[in-house]
Amino acid sequence: MTFKEVFSELFKCYQCLSCTLGCPLAEEMDLKPHELVNMLILGKDKEVLISLTPWICASCESCQVRCPNGVPLSELMDQIRQKGIKERIYKGKAFALPLVFLKEIKKRGRIHEISLILGLKRLVGFKVSMEELKMGFRMFLRGKLRIRPAKRVSSESFKRIFEEVSF
Repeated sequence: MTFKEVFSELFKCYQCLSCTLGCPLAEEMDLKPHELVNMLILGKDKEVLISLTPWICASCESCQVRCPNGVPLSELMDQIRQKGIKERIYKGKAFALPLVFLKEIKKRGRIHEISLILGLKRLVGFKVSMEELKMGFRMFLRGKLRIRPAKRVSSESFKRIFEEVSF
């Protein structure tokens, strides 16, 4: 099923650029919000799925608020990210944080900041700098970071959620 079949609201878009002009992250995107909508209308779902735009989107909803026709761009971005995860289609490093975050939640049931940071650094190929280590140590001394993760939260409803989203 294509996005234009699921989101009939896409056809309300008349390319006024309000979404793009209101987006605080549009400069960082390879497809501007209005271009992404246009590509979906043209049936170019694959190009949209490998785009960095959905992963860069902060889901602030300013595009949706500014849209004179109420095109639900934030919901659309969520759906694109979900489909990208489900089909294992991503490009670049922009997808790293959502994936590491979800893996951490799935593994522990909550976030352990140190594991999250190290997982993210490992995935994107960055090394931990001395400055970051010093800051982490100061945070630990102030009680802001825990070395050991909290006990895992496990419940049947929690497991069902991850099965439902196929992650």
